Amino acid sequence: MRRDDLVDLNAFLAVAEERSFTRAAARLGVSQSALSHTVRRLETRLGVRLLSRTTRSVAPTEAGERLVAKLGPAFDEIEVQLSALGELRERPAGTIRLTATEHAAEAVLWPAVRSLMADYPDVKVEISVDSGLRDIVAERFDAGVRLSERVAADMIAVRIGPDLRMAAVASPDYFARKPAPQTPQELAAHDCINLRLSTLGDLYAWELDRAEQQLRVRVDGQFTSNDVRMIRHAACAGFGIAFLPDHYMTEDVAAGRLVRVLEDWCPPFAGYHLYYPSRRQPTPAFALLIERLRYREGVRG
Repeated sequence: MRRDDLVDLNAFLAVAEERSFTRAAARLGVSQSALSHTVRRLETRLGVRLLSRTTRSVAPTEAGERLVAKLGPAFDEIEVQLSALGELRERPAGTIRLTATEHAAEAVLWPAVRSLMADYPDVKVEISVDSGLRDIVAERFDAGVRLSERVAADMIAVRIGPDLRMAAVASPDYFARKPAPQTPQELAAHDCINLRLSTLGDLYAWELDRAEQQLRVRVDGQFTSNDVRMIRHAACAGFGIAFLPDHYMTEDVAAGRLVRVLEDWCPPFAGYHLYYPSRRQPTPAFALLIERLRYREGVRG
C-alpha cells in the first residue's frame, strides 16, 4: 500500500462519518475542495463510487459502507498504538472522547478531567453531554458513563460513583389536593409526570422495589418531558408526582418545595460506571483517567 492510500482512506472515512465535506474538511484541517479532490481520486483508483452526493447531504454507498466497517476499527487500532507510544514520553498525551449525561458529566467526570488536564497539558478531553444511550464504538468515543444495569455485557465497566436512589416527589400544594400514596398501586389515582427516554422514545416505567417485590409501574398525567429539569419544574409547580434520581431533588426537598413519598420502595442501587470496549487497549492517558475516576468507598480517586 502506498502512503497516499492511507491519506485518501482517512479522508474518505472523515467524510463518511461526518456526512459532510464541510465538517470533514474542518476536522482534518484542509480545504473542502482539496478534500473533494482526494475522495474522487480514491474512487477513481478503486474504480467504485464510495459516496452518494446530493446538494443537501453526503452518504456512503453500499461499497462505501463496507469500507467504513473495515476502516473504522483499523484506524482506531492505529490510533491506539500511536498513542501507546506516549509511554516512552515523559508525559502522556492524546485525546480522550467521553459521553455522559449532564449530571454524570458535571458531578463525576469533570472533577477528574479537570485535575488530569491540569497535571498533563498534552492530554485533551472532549465530553459529549447527552441523555441518550450512545453507541460508543460506532461513534468512536473512548468511553461512556451509564448506570450499572445499562452497561452491555461485552463492555468493561469501572465503578466511578456511590450508590444512587430514586425519589418519588410532589409539591405540598399537590398533596393538599390529593392524599400521598402509601403503595405503588395507589399511583393509578394520581397525576404523575412522565419521563420520555431519549434513545428509544418510550415512556420510562417507574421501577419500585421493596423486599421481594419488584414492580415496573406505568403512570399517567398531564405533563411529559425528556428533560429532568423540566420534570422538576413541573413537580414544584404542583402538576403531579415525579420520579427521578434523588440528587436532582435534594435542594427542593430540603427547602420544602417538594415532599418525598414511597421512600421504602426506593432502595439504593449501584451508581455510575465508566464503560469501554473490552477489545480496546487503554492508552496511557485513558488509563490515568480511569484511576482518577475509580470509586473507592469513602474516597474519591
